[in-house]
Amino acid sequence: MTSPPSRPAAPARLQRSRLYEQIVEELVAHMRTHGLGPGDRLPPERELAQALGVSRASVAQALVALEVVGVIQVRHGEGAIVRRPVDPGAALVDAVRVHQDALPDIIDARSALEAKLAYLAAERRTEDDMQAIDDALALMERQVAAGERGLEGDRAFHEAVTRAGHSAVLARLMTEIGELILETRIESLSQPGRPQESLAKHRAIAEAIRQGRPADAALAMTDHIDLVSDVALLRERREEDDR
Repeated sequence: MTSPPSRPAAPARLQRSRLYEQIVEELVAHMRTHGLGPGDRLPPERELAQALGVSRASVAQALVALEVVGVIQVRHGEGAIVRRPVDPGAALVDAVRVHQDALPDIIDARSALEAKLAYLAAERRTEDDMQAIDDALALMERQVAAGERGLEGDRAFHEAVTRAGHSAVLARLMTEIGELILETRIESLSQPGRPQESLAKHRAIAEAIRQGRPADAALAMTDHIDLVSDVALLRERREEDDR
């Protein structure tokens, strides 16, 4: 009996261009046209939004995407500074899309590792560990009070909790995904109001560790990771999936 002919594979799903991706392409074109290199500044967000006819929120989202892939750095009081020469726009947008696709897995790994480390920190922390946690909190408090995102204080806090867990294997795993976590940290702390919310969650984690309450420390860390995982890139993706 003759077998039926095989059906050709279905065509690949079309990629819909998101607004922030279009803005990324326009910003890359601007940098290339004007020969912007490391140390040069992009125009202010308000000026970019007016020139492109979009909201400042959309421009901010595009700038975060460029910062995550290492093209720019956003500095408090200085704006967006170019870090490296830009690649062709299409390749850059592809890199942003790859990052967006990987975000859920990065968040899952971070939540699992850091919740366990907070649990262990509440059991094993020393006075020196607690001081390092408090110092990191103080640093983030100063940065947030100054209107900054608190990136350095946030990183210092999570590193201090990791050390306080006294688990060489978990610490090594955190180091392995450190750069990926940095990307999610940039995206999260760039959300309006997020630095203040994140700082409050840090205080709750620190207090549970200080009082030696492992289960509460793990729960507070999980709650914190859930909060900081709510970023614009993933909200937009979920909205598209629901259509």
